[in-house]
Order: sequence, then C-alpha cells, then structure tokens
Amino acid sequence: MQWTLVVPLKPLARAKSRLSDTAADALRPELALAFAQDTVAAALACSAVKDVAVVTDDVRAGRELALLGAHIVADEPRGGLNAALAHAAAAVRAARPEAAVAALNADLPALRPLELARVLDAAAEFPRAFLADTAGTGTTLLTAAPGNALRPEFGEDSRARHRACGARELPLHDVDSVRQDVDTGADLRAALALGVGPRTAQVAARLLTEGA
Repeated sequence: MQWTLVVPLKPLARAKSRLSDTAADALRPELALAFAQDTVAAALACSAVKDVAVVTDDVRAGRELALLGAHIVADEPRGGLNAALAHAAAAVRAARPEAAVAALNADLPALRPLELARVLDAAAEFPRAFLADTAGTGTTLLTAAPGNALRPEFGEDSRARHRACGARELPLHDVDSVRQDVDTGADLRAALALGVGPRTAQVAARLLTEGA
C-alpha cells in the first residue's frame, strides 16, 4: 500500500511559539519552515509514500515545499488543525476516492524514510491507526486505509482521543525519528541528537552563532 500524506503547517509567523526560550522571534519562522522542509523531503523519499499534500495558507512555505515536490492545499476552512486535515484528506479523496491517507506532523526534522516506511506498513493492517509521540501524550501520525475516514483528533491528549475514537495504536520500537516532534527547546535538542535534516541543521547552527 502506498500512502498520500497530509501535512498541516500553520502560518510561519505564528509557528513554534513554545520555542521562545530557545530561539529568537526572527528565527522561529525559519525553524518551522526548516522542520517542514526536512519532514516533507524525508517523506517523499519513503518507499511507502505516493505523494505529499501540505495544507497551508503561508505563501512562502507553500512555495518552498512545492519546490520539493509537495502538492499545496489551501486551508480553506481556517477552522484549526483538525478541520485543515479533514479538508485536505477530502481534497485527496475527491481526486482519488480509494487513496490511503495519513496525517503527518510537519515538525519531524529527524524523520528517516525507512522508519516511516515501517510505521506505514504496520498501519496498513488496520482501518485507522496512529503513532504516539515521544512524550507519550500526543500523536505524530494518523492513518486511514481506503474506505475509512481520517477523523483527526489532534491537539492536547490526542493519543487518548485517537485511541478512544477507534484508531489502533501502533506499538512499534526503533522508530524514534517518526515520534520526535519538536515543540520545545528540549525537543529540538533531542531531534538534533537523533540527527536532523540539512535545512534544520543549518538554521539550528544559527542559534549558536546568533546567540539565540
């Protein structure tokens, strides 16, 4: 099974506010874009991924991610994360009704294509499935096999909410790069320890040179 990944990205100016203790205001949008670029590049290099649709209204992010090969879907509902994901999934299914669709966080800068393939291959066994984040309360990936609605429940305690609405949790080990999203300075340090993509590495290096 090959998947279409739906990746949500809020406007860069409002992204990653929880990194304020680590990165200056001017650098946080650069980090958010770099995270998304490295996430999308790794996803497109994954053998289990057919294509990637990024749902965003940020013109710059849309342009840069389209250059990597992503399709850009406008966030027409403007109703928050879950509404954006449902809208993008519906857009994918309008073109290809039998598509296997998965929502993937945009802040996985250490993402490894082989680890993502392991997760998606495991998810193919279930109508809906999800992978919890490193913290153990959130979700980094939610899948819907053909014929099943995505039904995203991202946000606070999304692990519990996805489990409660019938998605199967994937108890996989050694897929840290798919679990390690970045919201805080500690998250960023953990991702850097795993080994981030080139764009994140470049922007993160500026944290040292600019003293952010």
